[in-house]
Amino acid sequence: MMTKRIFRAIFLVALAVFLAGTALIMGALYNYYSGIYESQIQEEAAYLSTAVEDLGLPYLEGLERGSHRITWVNSDGTVLFDSAANEDRMENHLDREEIQEAMADGVGESERYSDTLSERSYYYALALNDGSVLRVSGEQYTVLSLLLSIGHYIILVLVVALALSLFLASRISKAIIRPLNGIDLEHPEDVDTYDELSPLLGRIASQNRQIRTQLDEMKAKQQEFATITENMNEGLLVIDQQTAVLSYNTAALRLLGADKVEGSVFSLNRSEQFRDAVDASLHGRHSQALMELSERTYQLIANPVHEHDQVVGAVLLLLDVTEREEREKLRREFTANVSHELKTPLTSISGFAELMKNGMVKPEDVPHFAGNIYSEAQRLITLVGDIIRLSQLDEGTTGLEKVPLDLAKVTESVVERLRGAAEQRGITFSLQLEQATVLGNQQILDEMVYNLCDNAIKYNKEQGSVHVTVDPNKGHPVLTVSDTGIGIPYAEQGRVFERFYRVDKSHSKEIGGTGLGLSIVKHGAAYHNAKVELESVPGKSTTVRVLF
Repeated sequence: MMTKRIFRAIFLVALAVFLAGTALIMGALYNYYSGIYESQIQEEAAYLSTAVEDLGLPYLEGLERGSHRITWVNSDGTVLFDSAANEDRMENHLDREEIQEAMADGVGESERYSDTLSERSYYYALALNDGSVLRVSGEQYTVLSLLLSIGHYIILVLVVALALSLFLASRISKAIIRPLNGIDLEHPEDVDTYDELSPLLGRIASQNRQIRTQLDEMKAKQQEFATITENMNEGLLVIDQQTAVLSYNTAALRLLGADKVEGSVFSLNRSEQFRDAVDASLHGRHSQALMELSERTYQLIANPVHEHDQVVGAVLLLLDVTEREEREKLRREFTANVSHELKTPLTSISGFAELMKNGMVKPEDVPHFAGNIYSEAQRLITLVGDIIRLSQLDEGTTGLEKVPLDLAKVTESVVERLRGAAEQRGITFSLQLEQATVLGNQQILDEMVYNLCDNAIKYNKEQGSVHVTVDPNKGHPVLTVSDTGIGIPYAEQGRVFERFYRVDKSHSKEIGGTGLGLSIVKHGAAYHNAKVELESVPGKSTTVRVLF
């Protein structure tokens, strides 16, 4: 590429010099010979004017016709004689430039060009003693006509010059590039070349040293990474945007039951859960999935990898969660069985308690016992309902359809239902709600918001406050519930979403609740493909965010 550019530059310079030189020479020669030609006409006019003043018209009529045209004009512009035309048929010449100048100053001259610019006419006039004017004129080729007349010679010279320029430009450009092509970029400081390239070669040598250092560091980090990943029990896979496997550890192949990786990560597993998780991560979303492989249960965690706000790949982590899932399955089965067994008798107890509360038994026994039985029965019914809801969310059997919902409206409705409970404790709500559409289920979404706001009231301080916000967040709505309550100890924050887990069992018993509120929030978020975040400062505040 550089050779072509140098060749082109040399060739164009040579061509430009040739054309400029030709133009200058032609211009100089034309000006020189034009001056001589005009001098000849002026000399001829001078001696003709002397003869005409002495001999008059007979002298002019006796002259032989030459190359120059002679015209004698009277003082009134009438043509007395013309060597090239009949003077009787000629128009008045008083308006001619050279005639006017001669009558005014004694001498006049002008030049005129033909329509094709191929000829130039030069006119020189002298005033005679009787007031008449003698004019001598001649025609001369212009530069353009001269070029056309010797065009074949110019073309021949141009062809020779072009050929010579091409030859010399090729030889010179190759000679200039030859030392550059011979540079050893691995050892540029040892190259004998142009002095002007010394700073560049020094920079290249410095960068080579820097690159070698960086490569050594990268190799060390790669070795360290390989050592760590190869000693992991969890499977690790790194893929690009086209699902090609870039890196993996032995555990990943062992867990997936593969001997080697060939091309796409889907060659390792083609299950629907695996494909959905990978596709979600490559579209910029965190994704988790459970997979059954060889009678074992694995959890696949897929996270997107971003570069300049673009998803360039994903990291897949594969965990063996068989034992955990088995324990969870047993727990879910127990919860579902117990809830179904207890709901019918507890409903009956609630009915009897309501009769007692309404005075249908002995009046002295009703006020104390009936109220307790009724409130406990209602609490147990709520517990059963929560357990059933959790079981449905776990198994994905809610049977409810997802539709577009305005999260702000759902939140506002929940807050209005809880304002009475909040006012009893002197707690104030502040809302900052913006319209945000969520594809979800009205009932589950309502329960999620209700549990968050209800907890914010129950575990708040007297005269405290609850701040609820809904932020559309560019199509990824965020629900935030913040309170000024008792907070959660740091050691307990990782467990508050577990079922039946209570931070302060004695305080929880006083304020009621089933211990399942945050579990419903967590599983409801999973049902809506959302994520729950918790921030809490013991004794000051708690903030829960649901990111859809």
